[in-house]
Amino acid sequence: MKKLLFVLASTLVSSFAPSLLLAQGDAAAGQAKSALCSTCHGADGNSELSINPKLAGQSANYIVKQLMDYKSGARANATMAAMVGNLSPQDMQDIAAWYSSNEVTLSGADAEILELGQRIYRGGNKELGVMACAGCHSPTGSGNAPAGFPSLSGQHVDYTLGQLKNFRSGARANDNSSMMRSVVERLTDKELEALASYVSGLN
Repeated sequence: MKKLLFVLASTLVSSFAPSLLLAQGDAAAGQAKSALCSTCHGADGNSELSINPKLAGQSANYIVKQLMDYKSGARANATMAAMVGNLSPQDMQDIAAWYSSNEVTLSGADAEILELGQRIYRGGNKELGVMACAGCHSPTGSGNAPAGFPSLSGQHVDYTLGQLKNFRSGARANDNSSMMRSVVERLTDKELEALASYVSGLN
């Protein structure tokens, strides 16, 4: 029975994160290598512009996967593709180790839509068959690094909302097993805005 449960658990994780990466980076080396990255993402990964994601405190494995996806074209972004073009796998791991070692700064959620965002994040939408975000991203928004689910805590509202809309439209399609696309495809703009606002202050 234990063996069966182990196999099922392994299969579940592999289906969500088939390219699970165990980043072994050097944070000190990553700090030096991230000089150009800091222009958009901030010296410690807390970007000042709300359209640029905060990388501080993000799972190193997740950062490495996104960098690899930008390089391969699995995640489309001309600016990022150019930025990662010359990065080696070790460079990516070092940069990821640096940003993941820092603490993300938190924002405040919009009080007017806080309840809606909290309800969807923690309970989903049973009528639409939308599962709770907390199931993958954790109740605190810290994510699940082994399974490849990113931290959402403290992320800029504008960035999170943009990515949710990209998943919904299919413009972003580098989610494993189309999970994010299937979750957000039936959510309204208002619901996505509420979610993005809620996670910005989640911890």
